[in-house]
Amino acid sequence: MAAHPSIITRDIDKITKQTGNIYESVVVISKRSRQIAINIKEELNGKLSEFATTVDNLEEVFENREQIEISKFYERMPKPTSSAIEEFLEGKLMHRLQNQETPAEL
Repeated sequence: MAAHPSIITRDIDKITKQTGNIYESVVVISKRSRQIAINIKEELNGKLSEFATTVDNLEEVFENREQIEISKFYERMPKPTSSAIEEFLEGKLMHRLQNQETPAEL
C-alpha cells in the first residue's frame, strides 16, 4: 500500500532553523494554516452562496453539477497545513514573539 502523496517526511532541522525551537515553529505554521483555511472556507462559501435559492426548478440539476465541480476543485487543493509549511520553509512568513511583560515585583 503506497503512502498518500500529501504525506511527506519533513526535516526537523529545517523547520527549527528559523526560530531555533520546534514548538515555536509549529505554532507559527499552525497559525498560518488557520489563516489559509479560513480564507479558503470564506472563498468557497462565497462561491456556493451564489447557488442558494429557495425555488426548485429544472435548472437545479445543472446548478448542482456546478456546485459539485466547485467543491471538487477545493477538495483537490493542497491542504492548508501543507501550504503553510511550504511558506514557512521558503521564508515567506513573518513572525515575531509577543512582548513578554515582566512580573511586578512585590
